[in-house]
Amino acid sequence: MFRRRGRAAAEDAELESEDVLGQEPKDDAAPRKTAEAPEERKNGPWDETEVDKPLEGRVDLGGLLVPAVPGMEVRLEVSEQQQVMAITVVLGQSAIQLQAFAAPRSEGIWSEVRDEISVEVTKQGGVIDKGVGAFGPELRARVPVRLPDGSQGVQVVRFLGADGPRWFLRAVISGQAAVQPQAAAVVEQVFRDVVVVRGTQAMAPRDPIPLRLPPQAQPTDPAAAAGTPAPPASPYSGGGDVNPFERGPEITEIR
Repeated sequence: MFRRRGRAAAEDAELESEDVLGQEPKDDAAPRKTAEAPEERKNGPWDETEVDKPLEGRVDLGGLLVPAVPGMEVRLEVSEQQQVMAITVVLGQSAIQLQAFAAPRSEGIWSEVRDEISVEVTKQGGVIDKGVGAFGPELRARVPVRLPDGSQGVQVVRFLGADGPRWFLRAVISGQAAVQPQAAAVVEQVFRDVVVVRGTQAMAPRDPIPLRLPPQAQPTDPAAAAGTPAPPASPYSGGGDVNPFERGPEITEIR
């Protein structure tokens, strides 16, 4: 799980936000000035300040703007309090789960998170392989799952991460895209085109960046979608008792 850093960290986050809280709103008619993404993210994913028209061609989910891809299904994993905890984009027999978190201004946290994921997956009986992919260091995990007939099987998933300005974006790829390069290219493009909206609010490092339901979202029964690949829920979503390989309540939107 992500470990929250307590009051001191929250105060640090509040201090970090002071320089942006005082910014004046820009005239909508004026040209938007975009920042330049650093070398490690020169092809995405993006911060909202790095994209000229962040809402164009994307689904607005609050803290994440997700590219709208023909035929995709968007699943929003929600808590009992109707808070959106994670977003899963399903494309054919592949899926990518997305979560964004606040991060310190001074340093990224992907390196530290990779170590934590390795420990947690190993505790669950999985096997971790470290490697380098299109977005830099990543993890490939083989995790135990229960098959529809009740027997035990193994699912291959990939963990991707990107450190942005005061945010961290984590993705879990499953299904064909976890093992087939051609399917992976389509799903990786989704990750590449995501825009993170960190906002100016004070947040402690590792706090989830708030997400919201789109107006057109419709409830669905998770059991009805059992035939579609679903990545394991992250053990880093803020809950200490979450089974990282168990799906929760969902709301779905078909596009």
